[in-house]
Amino acid sequence: MKKQSLGSEKRWHALYTKPRWEKKVKDRLEAKGVECYCPVQKTVRQWSDRKKVILEPLFKSYVFVRMNEAESEKVKNTDGVLRFVYYNGQPAIIRDEEIEMIKNLLATKDVVLSSVSAEGFRPNDEVVITFGIFNKQRGVVVKGNKRKVVVKLESMGQYLRIEFPTQHLEPAR
Repeated sequence: MKKQSLGSEKRWHALYTKPRWEKKVKDRLEAKGVECYCPVQKTVRQWSDRKKVILEPLFKSYVFVRMNEAESEKVKNTDGVLRFVYYNGQPAIIRDEEIEMIKNLLATKDVVLSSVSAEGFRPNDEVVITFGIFNKQRGVVVKGNKRKVVVKLESMGQYLRIEFPTQHLEPAR
């Protein structure tokens, strides 16, 4: 079996899109033959005269693409794509297992959103995340402002610092 070179190996990358363009970018990339994934969740929206269940992207302004180096120009030149997401100066590579975890979570659990006042969170407060792939995980507030806080999660002996909108957190009990 011939080993693929690093440039031809397909890996998952994160793209940053125009606001509210996640599903459009996914459709455009699929039309170009690029494997992509835009995780969505069912959300109930209330209008003055009715409620409606809509599919809303789990990660605002993000779409995942599985591609090799040769496809990067085709992906970058897609309408609605702003840039690749970088980590430590390199394009962020998402492991296959992480994409599968997101797919499995969305297939097996309903995400329940709840709102909490931003003033309720101070550094070192223990919180529970109520949204997304970290739903029901406990963490500790590192810092924050009225709209977002940085939460420290301990998992597998590692600390993961993540910034969350305050409406996706609740005090730990």
